[in-house]
Amino acid sequence: MSSGHPLLLRALRLDIDNLRHLAVTANLVGDISRFIHVLQRERGASTLYLGSQGRQFADRREAFVIASQQAGTLMRHRLETLVEEARPQATSHLLRRIATVWLALDDLPRLRTAVATLSLSADAATHAFNQLISGLLAIVFETTNTSADHDITRALVAIFHLMQGKELAGQERACGAFGFTQGRFDDAHRQLFEQLIHDQARCFDTFMEFAGDASRAAWQDALSRQTQAHIEALRESAGRASEAPAHDRARLSETWYELTTNRIDRLKVVEDGAIDELTRLCHDKIAKAHAALEQASKPTLSSPALSCAPGEQLLGLGGAAGLGELTESAFTSPLGRSLIELTHAQSSRLQSLSDELENTRKTLRERKLIERAKGLIMAHQSMSEEQAYRFLRKTSMDQSKSMASMAQSILDLSSMLARQER
Repeated sequence: MSSGHPLLLRALRLDIDNLRHLAVTANLVGDISRFIHVLQRERGASTLYLGSQGRQFADRREAFVIASQQAGTLMRHRLETLVEEARPQATSHLLRRIATVWLALDDLPRLRTAVATLSLSADAATHAFNQLISGLLAIVFETTNTSADHDITRALVAIFHLMQGKELAGQERACGAFGFTQGRFDDAHRQLFEQLIHDQARCFDTFMEFAGDASRAAWQDALSRQTQAHIEALRESAGRASEAPAHDRARLSETWYELTTNRIDRLKVVEDGAIDELTRLCHDKIAKAHAALEQASKPTLSSPALSCAPGEQLLGLGGAAGLGELTESAFTSPLGRSLIELTHAQSSRLQSLSDELENTRKTLRERKLIERAKGLIMAHQSMSEEQAYRFLRKTSMDQSKSMASMAQSILDLSSMLARQER
């Protein structure tokens, strides 16, 4: 056995190990998806409950709390499994994200008690739920770094943006429920409402860019035109400054909640399909890697000694052919031409895949820069995530820079000021 053969077998086993880890990651993404979905329901019901001073959605909120507790328990178990199997290249960032979420999960019972006793405002409760869900989405975001496989990376990027867009749709539901319950939208809530609609579209566009054919098809069938038309009509009414009569408030808020819940539930169907597609992709690649390992492990018969140099028998040349004749024959024989064409085609395909993977990773790097810059802005300017994003976008437009370039400039400036302080 040649010295290269054991290396090949080891590489194939490592591939299988990494793909198995990605399959575990896909399962975690599914658990996080289910937990976020029930948390979104709990958040929406809690907003209506608090906005109505406990007159609406009391029973439904309690049912959603129980569902959230069950989904949260399953997700904790999956997180523990992932932590135990975390790969070195992902450990630092991933564990930091999980630690943040774990603290928020530990604080969730206190938040629920405050909601049940009407001890905090609807905005404060929504913000607390938003922070937890944001942390869960950050874990999904970090999983894109654990994959060295181009197809799986694309699937994870698509799923992350679908989940993020669905979360923004959930925040829109909560914001709208609060405004319709109050009978009007003040300027702050109206601006937030419009921003959430805009940011959803941005996330869903990115999802469609990276999603597979099945997920794109599911997206096209996700929502009925009638439901979307009703939602658009209520969105327009929210943009008007007039105050709704008191007897219409409960009806409007519950109609809005039911319509947007239907929309979010349909988005969840698309999300489930995308996660199932990811899981199948992982298992298909594991099966192929096992087949390759099995083939490579089979003993091979030693080849008989060849009377000509390597490659000459394949090209149909005798051992006496000179270098010039060999080269000429390689270009003129039909087999030689087909081999050259095959090589060019293979090279072109590999370059295309490499370029596409690099574009994917570039997109991820830019989004990470923007997330980090947003965090700095939020910390130093006491802004919400939405305000920080709007500030970063406006600043980049004012300076004719991309958001990624502006984010990098902010991070560089922060590092420089930190060094000066020391």
